[in-house]
Amino acid sequence: MPTCGAPTPWRLTQNLRMLERNGLVERTVHPTVPPRVEYTLTEAGCGLRATVDGMCEWTYRYFRHIESARRRFEA
Repeated sequence: MPTCGAPTPWRLTQNLRMLERNGLVERTVHPTVPPRVEYTLTEAGCGLRATVDGMCEWTYRYFRHIESARRRFEA
């Protein structure tokens, strides 16, 4: 069962690699000591962000409705 809390560095790396593989982020390695890696959203990533922001806005707007429906369902 998944646990809540901060992601492990391994999990974060896996998620970033998946986003990079899918063309949602670009990875830039800076040749410094220690090495520094920077991720930026691609055009597709920005488009997805707009969609996710809309879903979050919808959830925020209807959260009370959702909670009420859950309580009715569980009763």
